[in-house]
Amino acid sequence: MAVYNYDVVVIGTGPAGESAAVNAAKHGKRVAVIEAQSSVGGNCTHKGTIPSKALRHAVKQIIEFNTNRMFRDIGEPRWFSFPKVLERSRRTIEQQVEMRTRFYARNRIDVFFGTARFKDEHTVVVRDAHEGVEELHVEKVVIATGSRPYRPADVNFRHPRIYCSDTILGLSHTPRTLIIYGAGVIGSEYASIFSGLGVKVDLIDTRDRLLSFLDNEISDALSYHLRNNGVLVRHNEEYDRIEGDESGVVVHLKSGKKLRADAFLWANGRTGNTDSLGLENVGLQANGRGQLTVDDQYRTELDHVYAVGDVIGWPSLASAAYDQGRFASANLLGEEFKFVNEVPTGIYTIPEISSVGRGESELTEARIPYEVGQAFFKDTARAQITGDTVGMLKILFHRDTLEILGIHCFGDQASEIVHIGQAIMQQKGEANTLKYFVNTTFNYPTMAEAYRVAAMNGLNRLF
Repeated sequence: MAVYNYDVVVIGTGPAGESAAVNAAKHGKRVAVIEAQSSVGGNCTHKGTIPSKALRHAVKQIIEFNTNRMFRDIGEPRWFSFPKVLERSRRTIEQQVEMRTRFYARNRIDVFFGTARFKDEHTVVVRDAHEGVEELHVEKVVIATGSRPYRPADVNFRHPRIYCSDTILGLSHTPRTLIIYGAGVIGSEYASIFSGLGVKVDLIDTRDRLLSFLDNEISDALSYHLRNNGVLVRHNEEYDRIEGDESGVVVHLKSGKKLRADAFLWANGRTGNTDSLGLENVGLQANGRGQLTVDDQYRTELDHVYAVGDVIGWPSLASAAYDQGRFASANLLGEEFKFVNEVPTGIYTIPEISSVGRGESELTEARIPYEVGQAFFKDTARAQITGDTVGMLKILFHRDTLEILGIHCFGDQASEIVHIGQAIMQQKGEANTLKYFVNTTFNYPTMAEAYRVAAMNGLNRLF
């Protein structure tokens, strides 16, 4: 058995693990990373963010082709199979893996492929697929193992027509009908993707409205457009049992309803990848969702063991995970760091959603006197040119100080547009004001111009 010594060992090569490892290496530490899959990138690259967003982009292009009047001169609407569209996303994965592999080589970070397990507080054992064993002695450890879909024991995921959000990426046919259980971010995104391919989708929501953490108006807009695209949303429902047969899946709901479809996608919750880490050998314990508890320095109960990314829970976003890894690494190096507690929301439905700051109900409950400025995409020249006229930008601001309190966007490029508002909200004092958008010249025509329109709309509401 080979034995190695390192200053820092990072378990997991997703966004959190990568940024932690690279930051430590750039500061002269001897660093190793451990990845359970056969190539770097973690679940973000292979099973989550990258494949699903690449898939979404391909579907959006298909929708544009089939609905754009100009393309009608070329030919009739085209139908694309799910496997064909999925193949396009795999090319993106390959590009990501190639690029991230270079990051580790360039920074002289050793990469071990296999399952990591704590032997003791300063020893991590790596067992590869061929039962080869290597032992890493380490001063500091960063756990960045990510998460996987929660899979309840009473659902038979071995059935060929029952999928989770990981295994759906291996779907080898295009179902005519699909039931998605769980209307969170992942469920809503896949509902958009499959309905965009012409699949009849039933989206089962265990709550009374979609994505209740969003501003109410944005949540309502998502509900409307999903329904408009053929998704049947069923609120306040829970499954009683799920049965698969040779031709499809039957879902029995506790309300007495019975639904049948060609395939079933479970998208209700995730659990941290901690069960194989041997946490009991170092006195650590995960919660019921497999997540580790950390302090505001990303330290676990052991001062030299840190945890970042999905494995610690909220906000479970690739963007936040990258920063968490970098800041945890900075902390273990004794440098200045920031705890990530304010992040923009990016939801890649069709159309997409993004927000930062507080929503209307939140401000009303806090009794903060706010006003609303709105800009509808259908009224902007850029959206009229591109044909992406669905959507709106909403600015919430204080009536008296004009301080921006929240930015909410629904529509094409929402996750890009929101960053302009986020940048102003991050300014201190009077620099964070609605006046910035009124007094700043924006390129024309652009989607950014919506900020000026929304700001003027908001000012007109004041008296």
